[in-house]
Amino acid sequence: MFKRNKSTSELTYIAKSTCISGDTEFAGDALIGGQLKGQVISQGQITIEHEGTIQGQAQCYEMRIAGHFIGQLSCEKVIIMSTGTLEGEVASNQMEIHEGGQFIGMRIKETVNLLEGTQLFDDEKLKKLQELSAA
Repeated sequence: MFKRNKSTSELTYIAKSTCISGDTEFAGDALIGGQLKGQVISQGQITIEHEGTIQGQAQCYEMRIAGHFIGQLSCEKVIIMSTGTLEGEVASNQMEIHEGGQFIGMRIKETVNLLEGTQLFDDEKLKKLQELSAA
């Protein structure tokens, strides 16, 4: 599904107090301590630190989550650490969840175009489900 480019040694660090919105592309690995919102792409590994957050769509070789990921993720392998939370849709070949880690959403094994903005439920279906659960 994905090929990791082992020749890249670049590491990008997004500091704790930094917030970036928009499309972001990393040449190599990335360490996220702050907030990223939008579309995120990397040929390497993305690591979300304990206080870091990615909200939007992401595509990478491997995602390690110790903080928060909210949105749609497409990767070869996702690892949710004990302090990590993943909320959303995931397309991956491998998934690892450490004790204490949380996964709230849907996972599919085959490759799909998650980055095209597909939605799990439309607003009317979601409202009906909420009404049914409240009854």
